[in-house]
Amino acid sequence: MLAAEEIRRLQEQARLLRIDILSMIAAAGSGHPGGSLSLVEIFTALYFKIMTLDPRRPGAEDRDRLVLSKGHAAPVLYAALASRGFFPRDTLSTLRRLGSPLQGHPARHCLPGVEVSTGSLGQGLSVANGMALAARLDDAPWRVYVVLGDGECQEGQVWEAAMTSSHYRLDNLTAFLDYNGLQIDGPTDQVKNLEPLADKWCSFGWNVLSIDGHSFSEILAAVEEAHCRRGQPTMIIAETVKGKGVPFMENRVEWHGVAPNREQLKEALAGLGKKEAEEN
Repeated sequence: MLAAEEIRRLQEQARLLRIDILSMIAAAGSGHPGGSLSLVEIFTALYFKIMTLDPRRPGAEDRDRLVLSKGHAAPVLYAALASRGFFPRDTLSTLRRLGSPLQGHPARHCLPGVEVSTGSLGQGLSVANGMALAARLDDAPWRVYVVLGDGECQEGQVWEAAMTSSHYRLDNLTAFLDYNGLQIDGPTDQVKNLEPLADKWCSFGWNVLSIDGHSFSEILAAVEEAHCRRGQPTMIIAETVKGKGVPFMENRVEWHGVAPNREQLKEALAGLGKKEAEEN
């Protein structure tokens, strides 16, 4: 069980990441707030509690690797990396600008801490498999994490990769599925129904856990269980809320890929308790 003080620390970090996500997307005038906000607790747990990382040595061999397969959620990755000290936080205001290292989708050679260039949906798990296999071949202790979207799981390559993960018994691989139930064209169950989702992953040979994706206690407990599992990769199906933390964005598909205007940003930041001292 996490101490109350630790929970509060992570919750405060999550609040600050949400502020950065909204601010950078608004400054860019484009981006994907909904699916970035739904991942905030997962990224907070990974980058501020779970993963072995050193911002001073972003290419260190002993680092854990994270693949953001749903690359359009780049703002949450950028916010986490900046807050961990991988690059100056004021760089966030350059999101999507010409020549900026913060492209609309993560670009590996542009920014320290980005492991894989992603954005073409369905491919991240395949890359993560290769990383996990490499770690095994080197008898290395580092672990691989991959974050997928729920709509992304309509891609056939995801399931080919899922077979590979279990075939090679990649127990150093942990996947998170951001199950917010909405994709760009509407509810996932109307676009192409994913259910029974947990049963599908089980049938592909994965250890499957279902959690509240906004509960730090559940996220950390699930990762600990994944680390203890032998001979199987683990899929953590995280039930989340698209646009989490901003009431007028929550569970609204229209906020999949629309930037807030000035008044909407002001309302969102006020709801997150942004103080004058936190202004960029």
